[in-house]
Amino acid sequence: MMREAKKRIVVAMSGGVDSSVTAALLKEQGHEVIGMTMRIWNASSFAGKNGEGCGNCCSHDDVYDARRVAEGLGIPFSVVNFEEEFQRRVIDRFCDDYFSGRTPNPCVLCNQSLKFELLLRRARELEADLLATGHYARIERESQGFVLRKGLDPAKDQSYFLFTLTQDQMARIIFPLGNLSKDEVRSHAARFKLRVAEKAESQDICFVPDGDYVRFLEEECGAGRMDGEIVHVSGQVLGRHRGTYRYTIGQRKGLGLAWSEPLYVVGIDAANKRVLVGEKEHLAVREMRLSEVHWNPAPPLGEIRVACRIRYRHREVPATVAPVDACSAKVVFDQPQQGVTPGQAAVFYDGDRVVGGGWIA
Repeated sequence: MMREAKKRIVVAMSGGVDSSVTAALLKEQGHEVIGMTMRIWNASSFAGKNGEGCGNCCSHDDVYDARRVAEGLGIPFSVVNFEEEFQRRVIDRFCDDYFSGRTPNPCVLCNQSLKFELLLRRARELEADLLATGHYARIERESQGFVLRKGLDPAKDQSYFLFTLTQDQMARIIFPLGNLSKDEVRSHAARFKLRVAEKAESQDICFVPDGDYVRFLEEECGAGRMDGEIVHVSGQVLGRHRGTYRYTIGQRKGLGLAWSEPLYVVGIDAANKRVLVGEKEHLAVREMRLSEVHWNPAPPLGEIRVACRIRYRHREVPATVAPVDACSAKVVFDQPQQGVTPGQAAVFYDGDRVVGGGWIA
């Protein structure tokens, strides 16, 4: 994975165990390591609204942890402020997606726009050879170019979030943890005596640390403007709702409807402020269209067979995918799938290799 010569490497440090071990391993290998933390979200703005702190990769505690780890390793450390870009590229799209009837995945956008565009650019300004992160994935060079592969630990593989990486980016990025398990990473953290060796992992969206995305949306964009009807697939109006953004495809709980069979959200018509519900069989989808498609390393000439993952924790399923034009594709599943959700990412695999992906339209 590592190049033979010693390199100057910027490590994206979040204050967690993964990025801390990444920095420690690279320093141990003799590289010139520079720690860098992105300030992407003003945690005090969240704390000011409900009295709690932000517990994810943007809090003051996390910046403090990253700085202390860097000091312990004896490497330079700095904080770069990307708050405006994060607001514009990630949070604004997050809100727009929900108010347009989609269910967004902001982690993919953050990786694409912040880590591997802006932070990589900052690393190059420092004349760094490479940018390293603590992702559980692998980049390998083959005859046709760079390829992205799953991390060896299937429980931690994060390749799903990285499908937008370009050839130019992969030439300048390394994932030192791609061949390790989480247990091995924690063992390294203990060996290096890192202060974050036992630090818990963050699971929530960093700017919605309490998981209450409805509260966040209403504070950002206001409440009441998306209230409307809950409609059965037959056309029968069954009730009212308090915002289309409160619902996602496949949702069953919280509908508050009396019906002879269990009902699920099968569609969201944001333009008409309607939530469409139906029986479970109405969730089955045989094909879907993707937008903003990325191919690795290049688009196929025609349709190809893939294993398709439609959510991060979704089991990959056999499918046929074909480019429609330069930025869209059509996917046909061998068997109809439930929970196909506009706004989520769909990623294509050939074995452990990522061959492409896009956004469910």
